[in-house]
Amino acid sequence: MLDHELHSATVVVIDDMPANLRLLVSSLKAFGLKDVQAFSNSREGLQWLESHAWDLLVLDLDMPEPNGFAILERLGGRDRAGQPVIIASALSRVEDRRRGLQLGANDYIVKPLDIPELLLRVRNNLHLSRARHDLLQERDGLEDRVEEKTRQLRASFSSVVGMLTRAACYKDNETGAHLSRIGEYAALIARHLGETDEFVQNIRLTAPMHDIGKIGIPDLILNKPGALTEDERAIMMHHARIGYEILHEDEPISSLTFMAAEIALSHHERWDGTGYPKGLRGEAIPLSGRIVALCDVYDALCSKRVYKSAWDNEQIMAYFRENAGSQFDPKLVQALEALSGQMSEIFARLSDEEPPATGSIARIAASEQADPLRG
Repeated sequence: MLDHELHSATVVVIDDMPANLRLLVSSLKAFGLKDVQAFSNSREGLQWLESHAWDLLVLDLDMPEPNGFAILERLGGRDRAGQPVIIASALSRVEDRRRGLQLGANDYIVKPLDIPELLLRVRNNLHLSRARHDLLQERDGLEDRVEEKTRQLRASFSSVVGMLTRAACYKDNETGAHLSRIGEYAALIARHLGETDEFVQNIRLTAPMHDIGKIGIPDLILNKPGALTEDERAIMMHHARIGYEILHEDEPISSLTFMAAEIALSHHERWDGTGYPKGLRGEAIPLSGRIVALCDVYDALCSKRVYKSAWDNEQIMAYFRENAGSQFDPKLVQALEALSGQMSEIFARLSDEEPPATGSIARIAASEQADPLRG
């Protein structure tokens, strides 16, 4: 008899000979199957198969059109492991058997049928189908659990990001809105470039921490109103490595922490190799760092500060075009031009309630008197 867990399986039988059909149906039901769909008209049987869920098909080949071969061709897109087909046919030539199996049948039995043998093949194929179904369910459940763990990790990381960026705001006198805009700009550009959803979400979360290393810079240097001395410049430049050391893990627990450290270290590199701390050139600079460098300067130029007015869009785009290939990745400048309207919308939506008192990040390019190492 059939195992109890298989009794509810839906088995379909298509055979144009009424006597064969009655024998197969009665045998399958006696075997314990409760749901047996029988068709002597092959066209009706095919229509039923294409519009209903089923677990196993017992199929004759030599029938009026569509014959068994044509039905197999129409069912070619099915899950072969999840919806097995047993051919039960008087066609016994090697070529017919081979063709049936090539078209997607899982098993082949020749008429006149040995009913006990057929039932054993039915049981075995249903077991394989059920095992496939259980495996897929387990996989889906595992994927759901992994997705939930990933969501929890992102939520935890977002909380850490919020705490660290708030700490950076107190240290550097930059607003939370500025840091949020950097994340939104970076995500917009990354998506425009065709990066993966994971990359886009990661850079949205990690870009606001690009200057976290300024926590380690003395206030007298960070907020100095005039030009820095050479020694002070050297100390200021070290904030990129400090940020990396804060965020870096020898064995990163996620792509988020890896990108956060990568951005902190590389967002002051320049396309022409004259940046710091490593003097990287071109695409040797991580894409995340190149994007954040551009977004940071863009927001600085858009912003009103106590020492400067906000630049208009034409001035901003002219500045980036002038510095494409030297300070900025030319491909990213092109993306910025294409997205300028959406970038402006982000700036307006996440506007500052009031400008910072010192605006050290904005001094990167927005003022001829500013020291570029402040950013």
